Amino acid sequence: MNETLTKNERSEHLVLQKREFLSFVLGDEQYALDIMSVKEIRGYEPVTKIANAPSFIKGVLNLRGDIVPIVDLRIKFDVGEAKYDEFTIVIMLNVFDRIVGIVVDAVSDVITLSEDDIKPPPEFGVAFDTKFLHGLAEVNEAMVIIVNIESLISSESLALFDSSNQDGQE
Repeated sequence: MNETLTKNERSEHLVLQKREFLSFVLGDEQYALDIMSVKEIRGYEPVTKIANAPSFIKGVLNLRGDIVPIVDLRIKFDVGEAKYDEFTIVIMLNVFDRIVGIVVDAVSDVITLSEDDIKPPPEFGVAFDTKFLHGLAEVNEAMVIIVNIESLISSESLALFDSSNQDGQE
């Protein structure tokens, strides 16, 4: 009997579901991604360069036996200066059963948001394609850009994975 929920009950249920996001800084902007994709946070270390890779793919490193591509989001999103020092942070992500590292300026905090807190992304005025955005949220009177990290990591523009392996098509 209680298996069928009214539209209002379903809406209220979705609003009540909260998710945690890891917030980080790129340039002057606050970004966040679903914390469930975060494997670990590390300092930047030298990588092995890959010939003919786009400038935002810094190279690869060996993480306990896994060869991990390292993507500098500062270069990909064209925000901030890409310098590498003891303060540079790499967030290791587990996306589609693969490990990928993303370089950011700083990690801020873990924030909790409901779907109701996240507003749809605008169609213009952002440094990158809105298909990589989950939305925008106001946190402590600041706007946080919620990145759809799965969409970004699997995108053709990054070319980190063979897209034919993602959906079974060639």
